[in-house]
Amino acid sequence: MKVDVKTLDGTKMSAASATQPVGSALRIAPAFVATAVDDDAGVETTLEAHYAPQRGRYVITTIINRAIADEFNEDRLKHTAPQAIVQTAIPRCVALQLDDSPGASWTTIADLTSNDGRIIPPWMAEAVVKRGIKDERWQVIEILYGTAALADLPPVKLIAAELNIPERTASDWIQKARAAGWLTGLTSNVGRPAHG
Repeated sequence: MKVDVKTLDGTKMSAASATQPVGSALRIAPAFVATAVDDDAGVETTLEAHYAPQRGRYVITTIINRAIADEFNEDRLKHTAPQAIVQTAIPRCVALQLDDSPGASWTTIADLTSNDGRIIPPWMAEAVVKRGIKDERWQVIEILYGTAALADLPPVKLIAAELNIPERTASDWIQKARAAGWLTGLTSNVGRPAHG
């Protein structure tokens, strides 16, 4: 599924669009418009979502489906899968700095995402699971947790899959990252409990 993500004023989404601080090291776009085209079904779906601080995630406020072909699938027109569109859009709406030096540039999570769909590169995942790597680990936990929580996905499962660690370890690391002052403003009620 190809998804086009823009700001509310129609500008292509970029790291510069992520202006709202979330957590200790992330910035997000306050809102976005995402359009997905399903050529096989002949249906285009456009949705608008806004970050809701009280919920700690994006909330869909508008969904519009329209037929874009003479022969379109009426069932697909009536029943959309907005969660898949949001999941695809969010990495383009979340930005971070990979370098903490003054004036370092911001990059989106989508810019980090590899061709195989992983959010963080394998070398980064391998580095943060080593003993003694605390702040770097918590930063990666915040990136992954934030990406999942903002999309209303289970953070424990995403972190476990991305870092190739057991879900119990992922849950423990989430708790420790939060206790260390990370994950501020990010909450999730999805999946396995992780105290936040």
